[in-house]
Amino acid sequence: MTNDQPQSVEQTTGPPVDPRWGELADLALIISREIQFRGYADERAVSLTPSEGMVMRFLQRETAVAPSRIADATGLQRTNLSAVLRGLERRGLIEREAQPDDGRGVIVRVTERGRTNYALVRHEWATAVSAAGGDDSDLDTALTLLRTVTAGLVSTRPRSPYSQPAA
Repeated sequence: MTNDQPQSVEQTTGPPVDPRWGELADLALIISREIQFRGYADERAVSLTPSEGMVMRFLQRETAVAPSRIADATGLQRTNLSAVLRGLERRGLIEREAQPDDGRGVIVRVTERGRTNYALVRHEWATAVSAAGGDDSDLDTALTLLRTVTAGLVSTRPRSPYSQPAA
């Protein structure tokens, strides 16, 4: 006989935490994996790694940004970010150019293909999730909670020992 209920773990530090937060985190990870597992029905959609997806998500809100800002916003190490940017550029999703003010630095911007791809994959995600979720009566409440949790996690993200101050 198996017990599907999470086992209690003795808390060693900090205040007591409602175990439902752990369930929320677990479900978020499962949902994310299920979405990735499906792939895309539309052959125009470009599949991205999780790191590439984080960068593209950030760039949808920015017009032109330095790589150091992308690294800080996504939590990626600069060396890893460089490889991610090369891959995105090779596929035509971003472009890099010299900074207009002094020409020494680089700025990154999303291309029209990158914007189109993001819209396309979000539509496919919405289709899959809405079909699985059905009733949308609690959707606004769920979105508010997930936005709050996301902002809180990002704002309390531990700094990597490899991260450098933004220039």
